Amino acid sequence: MQEKTLAFRNSLINYRRSGEGPELLLCFHGYGENARAFDFLAKYIGNQYTVYAIELPFHGHTQWKEGLLFTGTDLLEILDLLLSKEPSFTLMGFSLGGRVALSLYQLVPDRVNKMVLLAPDGLKVNGWYWLATQTRLGNRFFSFTMRHPGWFLWILHGMKKLRMINTSIYKFVDYYIGSQQIRDDLYTRWTTFRRLKPDLKKIRRQIGEHQTIVRLVYGRHDRIIRSSTGEKFRKGIASNCSLEIIASGHQVLHEKHASDIVRELTR
Repeated sequence: MQEKTLAFRNSLINYRRSGEGPELLLCFHGYGENARAFDFLAKYIGNQYTVYAIELPFHGHTQWKEGLLFTGTDLLEILDLLLSKEPSFTLMGFSLGGRVALSLYQLVPDRVNKMVLLAPDGLKVNGWYWLATQTRLGNRFFSFTMRHPGWFLWILHGMKKLRMINTSIYKFVDYYIGSQQIRDDLYTRWTTFRRLKPDLKKIRRQIGEHQTIVRLVYGRHDRIIRSSTGEKFRKGIASNCSLEIIASGHQVLHEKHASDIVRELTR
């Protein structure tokens, strides 16, 4: 296992490299996580793949100095610096990393052999996220709420009491609103990734044109990102895009699910 840093403009991109296989696997972690989330894969596929796991802006040890903006162009430049324009690779993304992987695929579909997306973000537009990041007024209101969350927490508790939201969603949201540091991180990260908006219609067309293999993996008990989003996405491309539901919650990326992940990666 090697941890390295890549110079990109004014920033330093941290990544981890593992395995010695002839095929390349490029991985993107979930929100609030880091590249170590993929370390366990080398134990199972290290002879087949060389794994590169990139730490996204404002995550892990990456030092992002380009302001509150991370675009597809940035992503592509980092890819070419890291892989030296290798002709092809496989993509894997978990949750937020799924949105990153889809955004990259959209730019270079001819270079991607396969995509394995684990409970991926990006297959459905979240109304709150759109409001908070895609409109000026919404972003200002988002910033205000992250500094003064009392009113939002009051509504959240009321919705739980009235059973308008389930316990999983309540705990998930309450965690991300619960402390000032976590709220600051949420504002910074959501705002920074606002330009990564996969064009699903275009991506489905590209998957068909390039005959890209896509594997979607969801947790049966996931209340954050549901498998129904994947079912809708794969309509019209089912011959290239499969969907598996495993015995998991949202945290699909875990060594206890290694056999499921490796099966989708290697079959």
